[in-house]
Amino acid sequence: MDVGEYPMAAVTSYGSFRVNYNLEADFRMKRNSLSVVNKIVQSSPAVKQPKVGFYSSLSHTHMHTVLLDWGSLPHHVVLRIFQYLPLIDRARASSVCRKWNEVFHIPDLWRKFEFELNQSATSYFKSTHPDLIQQIIKKHATHLQYVSFKVDSSTESAEAACDILSQLVNCSLQTLGLISTAKPSFMNVSKSHFVSALTVVFVNSKSLSSIKIEDTPVDDPSLKILVANNSDTLRLLKMSSCPHVSSDGILCIADHCQGLRELALNYYILSDELLLALSSETHVRLEHLRIDVVSENPGQVEFHTIKKQSWDALIKHSPGVNVVMYFFLYEEEFEAFFREETPVTNLYFGRSVSKAALGRIGLNCPRLIELVVCANGLQTLDDELICIAECCKNLTALGLSECEVSCSAFVDFVRRCGKRLTHLSIMEDVLIPDGNYNLDEIHTEVSKYLGRIWFPDVLPIW
Repeated sequence: MDVGEYPMAAVTSYGSFRVNYNLEADFRMKRNSLSVVNKIVQSSPAVKQPKVGFYSSLSHTHMHTVLLDWGSLPHHVVLRIFQYLPLIDRARASSVCRKWNEVFHIPDLWRKFEFELNQSATSYFKSTHPDLIQQIIKKHATHLQYVSFKVDSSTESAEAACDILSQLVNCSLQTLGLISTAKPSFMNVSKSHFVSALTVVFVNSKSLSSIKIEDTPVDDPSLKILVANNSDTLRLLKMSSCPHVSSDGILCIADHCQGLRELALNYYILSDELLLALSSETHVRLEHLRIDVVSENPGQVEFHTIKKQSWDALIKHSPGVNVVMYFFLYEEEFEAFFREETPVTNLYFGRSVSKAALGRIGLNCPRLIELVVCANGLQTLDDELICIAECCKNLTALGLSECEVSCSAFVDFVRRCGKRLTHLSIMEDVLIPDGNYNLDEIHTEVSKYLGRIWFPDVLPIW
């Protein structure tokens, strides 16, 4: 529901008369403004004037009762309205009357909050006003439970987030998210400043269940503090692109946080020991494992191989786990991957992927559900797609862009997969016409095997 529409809908449900003013003007109405409202009602041509009489007098009295004042709205209605308002509008609305101000300070209204910290010179997003931030820390810090920080690429915004974190000494957070709308942000902050601020939350919260601290300078010692204070409650941890975290640090999390169900990390800290720790009898079944495989400098990173026995142990312990892998590699860097059976369910290739690697996917990824290829060389992927269709019986989604597949091979791929392909996103320039099909004919054949109308995607021409 639109933020601007909900309060008006609530007010309309409270009375039968609809005031033809904007929301900001309505918020400023006071109890002593009834005479003005009554004049508007009586003089408006859209409102039929009642006849003089007993019943009309009752009706007129009823209308005065309905329009008594905005402060008579029930607390739960005002609270619901406030929950849909931006903070600045919520603060303005709290000055309408004493009752609304009381609702403004109800703890339920402050359990979830997002601090937006942006520099006006580098961002178009609105920033939470410093005075409001101080009011929140002073009056509502003890009520905060679900907190996130959205910062732009500036170091000043990230440092401001750290300053706020260091003041949250009287709160007990359940979720914490640090979101950078653009890199580098938190990575430019002094490591000691960031770790010190984060440690304040780790020590004082005691009940953290969800933490998203990707692209930050968090380190192994701070993770040990997290474990010491929140090991019984932690369920989700996302910490990809954290260069100061080692395999020992993440292994400490796996060993002590037995309730961990979702984990996101970089491939360089994934190890056989970690998978075995997640597969121990005392650990709950893992539901989601996201692995980012990233290389910034081609040829300078050698990727290790995870043993098949370690993957097998994880799948035996958590048979329903989704293993999601994002690859941002160059073609020559795929040699270490998919040499043995890998229980990956979702594969995303953000850079060019080698033809040989795609061929191994069909042979060694039987659990594959989704495959997205954003780029490939000029060689067609006909044989590789056919192999994937034959061997990956769980595949339901395919996305192709900046690669080449003949129309005949693509039709054969869809025929083999059939109606289990619920998501099929193929750019039109991927399909190469041949002697059997052209671009005008292929959608009919593919639609027949899918059991629904399908067309290739086309880039819009602006």
